[in-house]
Amino acid sequence: MERMEFDPQVFAERLRELRTEKGVGQNKLATDLGLSNASISYWENCKQEPTASAIVKLAVFFDVPTDYLLGLID
Repeated sequence: MERMEFDPQVFAERLRELRTEKGVGQNKLATDLGLSNASISYWENCKQEPTASAIVKLAVFFDVPTDYLLGLID
């Protein structure tokens, strides 16, 4: 079985795409999820990796599997 690794760039692209499709700004997303405003920007610019709890919050918010956000599935 091939080992999959987390790719911050894929996560950043998918987060930005989902956020844009839903018409939600970084600040609004952060507020709705109880996260800091800087977190969303850091993730979208590959300056920081999200926590497991943040990934789950994002997946629920956007109604996508966590594996999709992490780039493990298409």
